[in-house]
Amino acid sequence: MTFKTIMIVGDHGGYKLKQQVADFLKSKNISVIDGGCDSEESVDYPVYGEKAARAVVGNVCDAAIIICGTGIGISIAANRVKGARAALCHSVEYAKMSRLHNNSNILALGGRFLDFNETKEIICAWLDTEYEGGRHEKRVKMLDEIKPV
Repeated sequence: MTFKTIMIVGDHGGYKLKQQVADFLKSKNISVIDGGCDSEESVDYPVYGEKAARAVVGNVCDAAIIICGTGIGISIAANRVKGARAALCHSVEYAKMSRLHNNSNILALGGRFLDFNETKEIICAWLDTEYEGGRHEKRVKMLDEIKPV
C-alpha cells in the first residue's frame, strides 16, 4: 500500500459515507486526518475539495479521499489546485485505471450514489494499485504543468 496517511473530507452530502470510510481506513491501519465537515448541515464543497488538495500537494498527507453528493463538484474544486490529480471513481475499474495511468493522489466519491460495500471495493482497488509510470509519466507531468489562465 502506497498511502500511509490519508486526509478525508466531505460536504453534507458525503458526511455519512465519510464517517464510514474513516473507520474503514483506520481498520486498515491507515492514519486518517479528518478535514471535515462535521455534520449533515449544508456546507460548501469547494472549501473541502481545496483543503484536501492543498494538504496532498503540501505533503501534509500522502493522499486524500473526498466525498460530496455526486463527487463531481468536490473533484472539480480539488483539481483546481496545481499538482492535485483527483479522480471521480464509481467503479473498481475506474479506481485502478486512475492509479495505473494517471497516478491519482485524490479519490473522489459520490456519497448519494455509492453504498458502503461498493465504496470499500473502490477504495481497496485504489489503495492496492500502483502507478505504472513509463509511457504515462509524460502525460502526468503535463497535467501537473498546466498553468491557470
